[in-house]
Amino acid sequence: MTVIDISASVMQFLLAFVVVAPLLGAVAALLPAPPGLKGKNPGQAVLRHGVTVTGAVLIAAIVLAVGFDHDHPATMQATTDISWIPALDVRIHLGIDGISLPLLVLTALLTFLCALYSYFKLPAGPSPKAFVALVLVLESGTLATFAVLDLLLFFLAFEMVLIPMYFLIARWGSGQRQAAAWKFILYTLLGSVVMLLGILLIGLKSGTFDMVALATDNGRGLTTSVQVIAVLAIGLGLAVKTPMWPLHSWLPDAHTAAPTVGSVLLAGVLLKMGTYGFVRILLPITPDGMRTFAPYLAAFAVVGIVYGSLACLALARTGAKGDLKRLIAYSSVGHMGFVLLGIATMTPTGVNGALFANIAHGLITGLLFFLVGAVKDRYGTADLDTLAGATGAALYGRAPRLGALLAFTAVASLGLPGLAGFWGEMLTLFGAYSPAEGLSRPAFRTFMAIGAFGTLLTAAYMLIVVRRVCMGEPPTHTRLSPDDRAPQGAHGPRRADGPQAADGPRPSEATGTRPGASTTPELADIQTYEAVTWTPLAALTVLAGLWPAVLLGLTDPAVQQLLAGGKS
Repeated sequence: MTVIDISASVMQFLLAFVVVAPLLGAVAALLPAPPGLKGKNPGQAVLRHGVTVTGAVLIAAIVLAVGFDHDHPATMQATTDISWIPALDVRIHLGIDGISLPLLVLTALLTFLCALYSYFKLPAGPSPKAFVALVLVLESGTLATFAVLDLLLFFLAFEMVLIPMYFLIARWGSGQRQAAAWKFILYTLLGSVVMLLGILLIGLKSGTFDMVALATDNGRGLTTSVQVIAVLAIGLGLAVKTPMWPLHSWLPDAHTAAPTVGSVLLAGVLLKMGTYGFVRILLPITPDGMRTFAPYLAAFAVVGIVYGSLACLALARTGAKGDLKRLIAYSSVGHMGFVLLGIATMTPTGVNGALFANIAHGLITGLLFFLVGAVKDRYGTADLDTLAGATGAALYGRAPRLGALLAFTAVASLGLPGLAGFWGEMLTLFGAYSPAEGLSRPAFRTFMAIGAFGTLLTAAYMLIVVRRVCMGEPPTHTRLSPDDRAPQGAHGPRRADGPQAADGPRPSEATGTRPGASTTPELADIQTYEAVTWTPLAALTVLAGLWPAVLLGLTDPAVQQLLAGGKS
């Protein structure tokens, strides 16, 4: 069943457009703006260009989803297969199925929302042209990762995102941004070198890099020893990007230093590339090797769940000087642990749960980073002790809509039933209760119990954050007249080359008071551009929680076929 009947050639064009258009848009962003399109200042035209390109890519991705044959989600659709390097049998092979389509749409949506947010709130840094070009290159590489069906192309796309994210952190970040950027690039590059060796091993031993052919063969052309080595090499590179404990230490630093949109893209998009590689490459191509390492992967996953939660609890306690962005980064280590646990079960239930948790994490944690960035803008800090103060930041009383949305996102993150975060965690735990044949049931049930305990820890630290940031007595303040207020930029984009371009504005601007005013500053609630940017993520969090069949109906047939080695 398709919502709209679209010809195969148009579907092919749309998928190619989704992958290539951001790259062409990045080149165009570096060119001088055409006469008449320069806008009010030098940066406005290129920011508008970024919104236009990412918007066009999002529309194309939605049309792809609408034209997708939902009756056959296990079949590769919108495929393109062109010889690229005949000597190595490397082909430009593109296609989507029920596993990759949700990730493709999620990437297009988050990148568009980040471009739209940046149009009104560009982080402080060098040229806006470079910023927009880097975001578009990042989008192209991520979309290509989810669309390509050749192992070498997958590796190239996987690596394509590293340099843009490095510069986004190093040039537009804050705090220890240089050290965080170097840590990010070194960890991921070292993991990628090992991953390339594993990919070459599979290609040379099997005689092809085609991921569809390799998945259909289901490892029958590879000896068990080759599969074990390949899983160890490729899995290491994927685990760094996921990130899996104990290879996670680059993530908190990167998130803390990155600008708001950088954190959103890092958590919502880049982390998904690692787990997608486990599902698309290792599960179907090297099943014997995965079966060997599955218990160890599950053990690392549940340690990550508990470790991430304990780290968040430590940051959330009074006197710890915990940074809210760093806390949300550690929460990602725990949430991605559930994804890895679901993959390690090697069952349709567990893998479907992992894929669902992937999408839920992208929606919820992406929104969390937007909100924490907004709180930092208004208060001038993300330090939890400073925010809480003596009586609490009192967002409920000072900015009720912002406080309510932050509380909503926090309870979604802790897995409240009826919201997106619940289903992924529940399905992964169910998968661990009854793992695939050949895996130790007692061991996986132990992992399930530890993971379930992790959900309690998650609820604990999220509720502590809500209590300290949202609750408390709002200070008494005098409402200022419009003439006394500083402009807040709610009705148009900030200058890209002025002091208001900073990711964190001066407290007097964020609160709407004159510098030196004797009254307690009034806190700005959600602005129009923020509401437009955040509403889709909140709405989809509710939709996925109330109607999980939207996602599971896509992923389940594809996962069933993937685990069966291409056989329905």
